[in-house]
Amino acid sequence: MKDMQWLLTKPIAHRGLHNAEFPENSLGAFMNAIDKGYPIELDVRLTDDGTVVVFHDDALGRMTGKDGYVSKISSNELNECKLLNGEKKPSEFGIPTLKEVLELVDGRVPLLVEIKNTGSVGALEKKTATLLADYKGKFAVQSFNPFSVEYFKVNMPDVPRGILSCYFTKDEVKGLIKRNLLKKLKLNKICKPDFVSYCADHLPNKYVTKTKLPVLAWTVRSNEKAEVLCTIANNIIFEKFTPREY
Repeated sequence: MKDMQWLLTKPIAHRGLHNAEFPENSLGAFMNAIDKGYPIELDVRLTDDGTVVVFHDDALGRMTGKDGYVSKISSNELNECKLLNGEKKPSEFGIPTLKEVLELVDGRVPLLVEIKNTGSVGALEKKTATLLADYKGKFAVQSFNPFSVEYFKVNMPDVPRGILSCYFTKDEVKGLIKRNLLKKLKLNKICKPDFVSYCADHLPNKYVTKTKLPVLAWTVRSNEKAEVLCTIANNIIFEKFTPREY
């Protein structure tokens, strides 16, 4: 029996509990979430030398001020990057590896791991699964890529898995057919998710309702929005405010 209860109750801190001091997806933001008792959502991707790091964007610029892409540089080069704080100045925090994050969290709060993979499925999923296999805390995985979710269906069937989606723009997803397949959750029959994570601004909608699956709403940035969603979604992924209980 999969442990899904935590996913549906306590609001989940988007990229950790980040603020002006603690950058998103930093060890500081994760420690802040632990201190406040919030589950953590985080993003993983691969470096050029195959290290699983916790970082949202494919490009380094927004969060480090550096040129380049995570997938094109080594983990040693990434170690030289500092995450920018709220004032867009280098903080004390670097880009953490997933291994470092797992060691820090150590089961104190649950983790929702987003697989950032828009290309070929295999290497990132396998290395992430290997790291998570020995982790003693509660966790779930999710991805916009149905085939990444399918990987976990096949290789870690007891782990809760979710499909991420929204009303994609042309810039976000090329091709009308692909956009519609993803938006309408048509590939759920392949990956068989346990829950749906859908853009809060695009809820409610008939595609999500039709699945009859638990729903997480992302990313929620106010208690007013959270209150609207409390009868639509089972839980929220939030940032930049302190959620009230409803």
